Amino acid sequence: MHWMPWFLALTALSCRPAPDRDDATRAREREEMVAQQIAARGVRDERTLAAMRAVPRHLFVPEEFASQAYADHPLPIGHGQTISQPYIVGFMTQALDLDGSETVLEVGTGSGYQAAVLAEIVPRVYSIEIVAPLAQQSAELLKDLGYTNVEVRAGDGYLGWPEAAPFDAIIVTAAAPRIPEPLKEQLGDGGRLVLPVGDAWQELVVVTRRGDRFEEKRVMDVRFVPMTGEVRH
Repeated sequence: MHWMPWFLALTALSCRPAPDRDDATRAREREEMVAQQIAARGVRDERTLAAMRAVPRHLFVPEEFASQAYADHPLPIGHGQTISQPYIVGFMTQALDLDGSETVLEVGTGSGYQAAVLAEIVPRVYSIEIVAPLAQQSAELLKDLGYTNVEVRAGDGYLGWPEAAPFDAIIVTAAAPRIPEPLKEQLGDGGRLVLPVGDAWQELVVVTRRGDRFEEKRVMDVRFVPMTGEVRH
């Protein structure tokens, strides 16, 4: 299995969305989303909550769905993919147990929203998307919004990003029929891998590496679009 020949990269430093593309109404909608949908359901990590207050979610959905961007449900983003429900984004981000110093791998860039949330918290995010047009669109949007600490690659996330490993945390935003071994191997010692596992029935699983051992914890039932590519072979 080889990487697809295209590669999209955004490099280094820090991030903050452009203020002229955001307004007080959207900021208020974000505050309500975080308070009512995320914090009220038990997400307590202050880094996660602050990141979700900061990222302009309405810019990561198609224009026709912008009015629903802060609603309590996923939305279509094209190519058969979705942007996850805000609560699920918050829950999975908290499950990574980030302290703000980590290098994180995301498998399934999608709209770029989860990558932006992570980029508000950590200094470096690598993100892989198997649908090339989505990878390009998300890379451009993240760059336009100033998220210069995110690097986006078009390719099959099953194999991870070996040359940037080891990772302190890995998040997978599509459901795999099994936990991909390459992703487990690219975790650093003490690193966390959070992903949905299953087909018709899916569970969110947190894998923690302890030396050569991998501890698995199943935390909740979820529903994600299926992970495609090598994982299906």
